[in-house]
Amino acid sequence: MPSIFTRIVKGEIPCHKVAETVDYLAFLDINPLVKGHTLVIPKLEVDYIFDIEDDLLGGLMIFSKRVAKAIKKAYPCERIGMAVIGLEVPHAHIHLIPMQTMADVNFANPKLTLSHDTLAEIAQNISTEFV
Repeated sequence: MPSIFTRIVKGEIPCHKVAETVDYLAFLDINPLVKGHTLVIPKLEVDYIFDIEDDLLGGLMIFSKRVAKAIKKAYPCERIGMAVIGLEVPHAHIHLIPMQTMADVNFANPKLTLSHDTLAEIAQNISTEFV
């Protein structure tokens, strides 16, 4: 059965898209730690990030770098934190999280509840900065 992220790639489930290439997709986390919290995935469904073929993994990191720079322009912060947890969805993904302090990337923190309109605005703000 396809993962929820594969269903997003196929357009079966909507998302707040930030950036996309032939091989990769970046979209907002619907349960973000902070505004701008973005997920980056390869479109090819691979469960474990370290099972991704080397060229695809390298491309994922370069794409993530481009997305991180766009997030930082749209939502100025000290840094963009990056986390790979990999237990919640069986599809390799990277969390990009704007952070002012280490506490901003603590997944035990309460998640934000943002409206559809707010998420759409955040996605647009980041997408505009993506080059």
